[in-house]
Amino acid sequence: MEDNKLIAPMSRIHMVPMDVINGFEVRPGMYEVNGATAIPCGVNFTVYSYGATSCELLLYKRMEQEPYAVIPFPESYKIGKVYSMIVFGLNICDFEYAYRVDGPYDPGRGLLFNKKNVLLDIYARAVTGQSVWGIPQNNFYKARVVRDDFDWGNTTQPGIPMEDLVIYELHVRGFTRHFSSGVVNPGTFDGLRERIPYLKELGVNAVELMPVFEFDEMKDFRMVDGRPVLNYWGYNTISFFAPNTSYTAETEFNREGNELKRLIRELNANGIECILDVVFNHTAEGNELGPCFSFKGFDNNIYYMLTPEGFYYNFSGCGNTMNCNHPMVQQMILECLRYWTATYHVDGFRFDLASILGRNEDGSPMSKPPLLQSLAFDPLLGNVKLIAEAWDAGGLYQVGSFPSWNRWAEWNGKYRDDMRDYLKGNYGMWETAARRIMGSSDLYDPEHRGRNASVNFLTCHDGFTLNDLYSYNWKHNEANGWGNTDGSDDNRSWNCGVEGDTDDENVLFLRHKLAKNAFAVLMCSRGTPMFFAGDEFLNTQFGNNNAYCQDNEISWLNWRDREKHKEHYKFCKYMIGFRREHAILRKALLRSRTGYPDIQVMGMDDSSKVLRVVFAGCDEEGQEDMVCLALNVFWERQELYLPSLPTGMGWKIAADTGKEYLKAGIPEDGALPLAGNSLSMQERSLMVLVADQL
Repeated sequence: MEDNKLIAPMSRIHMVPMDVINGFEVRPGMYEVNGATAIPCGVNFTVYSYGATSCELLLYKRMEQEPYAVIPFPESYKIGKVYSMIVFGLNICDFEYAYRVDGPYDPGRGLLFNKKNVLLDIYARAVTGQSVWGIPQNNFYKARVVRDDFDWGNTTQPGIPMEDLVIYELHVRGFTRHFSSGVVNPGTFDGLRERIPYLKELGVNAVELMPVFEFDEMKDFRMVDGRPVLNYWGYNTISFFAPNTSYTAETEFNREGNELKRLIRELNANGIECILDVVFNHTAEGNELGPCFSFKGFDNNIYYMLTPEGFYYNFSGCGNTMNCNHPMVQQMILECLRYWTATYHVDGFRFDLASILGRNEDGSPMSKPPLLQSLAFDPLLGNVKLIAEAWDAGGLYQVGSFPSWNRWAEWNGKYRDDMRDYLKGNYGMWETAARRIMGSSDLYDPEHRGRNASVNFLTCHDGFTLNDLYSYNWKHNEANGWGNTDGSDDNRSWNCGVEGDTDDENVLFLRHKLAKNAFAVLMCSRGTPMFFAGDEFLNTQFGNNNAYCQDNEISWLNWRDREKHKEHYKFCKYMIGFRREHAILRKALLRSRTGYPDIQVMGMDDSSKVLRVVFAGCDEEGQEDMVCLALNVFWERQELYLPSLPTGMGWKIAADTGKEYLKAGIPEDGALPLAGNSLSMQERSLMVLVADQL
């Protein structure tokens, strides 16, 4: 089956050879179709470079290092800056390919053309040499042609509104790599697919996959204390159009991507959306000392931000910075996202260090970045989620001010920071905490940003896990090999009196209580909640808050913790379900007949240090939905005075992390005990109550 997208351009070309070059029949190709594409008579190769003076196509037998054919593009096969050629008689299973590009070499002007460099196609759909995790790439990268004939059947994408999502961030390898995962193919897309029933049981309806574009995990490989460390997270892209083949259970020659497509198809069939963490802020080519395998060789001065002297700006903290608002780079990124949306049925994208996408070619912030605007209004991307990490390593912090066109959502870093401060006992921050719980309208004006701009989180891949947030005062990154100097020192954590692991039952009870407090608040806050995989069963990274290089038990989920911390798991599962059952926590409803507004904050007074946030509304069928979130982060017991209700209604206790009224913290039999006008709240505890008919 051929790609239907090619019918239109193919219909304009008479598919007969026009020339013979080095024994191969060729003709000018389809200039509008970037990359290498299988067609009935052979393969179409299209590549462009603004500064190149000539280009050669190299063909290799599978896994070999010397080309069996070199086919230069005739000058007559070049239109503008685009080279395109159809090579007849090629079978995509018989070869791999790369390019050599010639042009001026002048580093001071950012020009690095070298006709000896073998270059990976920027639009490659599959990259060779990376299919076995942990095996170093000692040679150059080549590409394969991929035949897109995957059968999606009649599955449709869930199309879940942003406010209804519960996002679960995970690392594809680390999620099932530990033996305790029990999957047939650990550490792979298939291994994750085997765990879809678990995701459904937990109740999450979106997974956010850390980078799955082709990356080199062996970049910066080192040995530290006899243990290998490598680029485990994957934030060092080699190819933006190719899936990471070392995440597959089997090598997919010329069918690369099918295993990932099966995963996405099954996630969608089970009502779970798939969001990809994409890294357009830099590449694995690094700075002046880094390799030249693709972008540098095609147009170094276009793809990267360069100083007037030709050096690399480093707003990414990874050596180079992509020049995202140059028209050519903007076009490449837009085509890439369209490709993943149309070909892989991806439901959304989270953009790593997204503030870089709004920088001009000289690094200065732009008020209306053309790339961000193009993504916001692109028709093909019209239904996908666009989520920005609204800061970068160069100091540009745009939480609450990221250019959005009422389309972009943001990782709300201020929610994380403010709520961490408040939840560990800074009770004087109750007003700020209330604003975060209410949806951070001080940051996201509903009129101009909509009501779904805030992605709330307390934990993510970068930083402490939920368990470690209440087990460590300080980071413990010694295993990374940098003398514990890497990673953030601004953790806003508390070890509850003992640093790290302990057998002290009182300390453990407090830690578990604080973890439940944090998770419950996240599920009871307006905005889209997101948490890191394993937080639901208190996974630990042993105090490492920058586990980017740890492909071992530090980063892998230990599924035995699910049984070890089954009470916490049941609590988290319950709170996810509670959010799903109470729409008032997710969005404004019709006016409540009780007279209460949509959200009301009842702060601390002289008699109590309890923060109360009351959500009230009525659905279209007239059913009242009223929830009271009560927080006592103080270190002494406090009296909780409940808001008054109309005659015939009363408050019932839905969650109690202090276990004063619910022995398990949640209703064990589904029945909610009735509360009086006031309740005694244990120190550092949380309660959730619902208004109901008596």
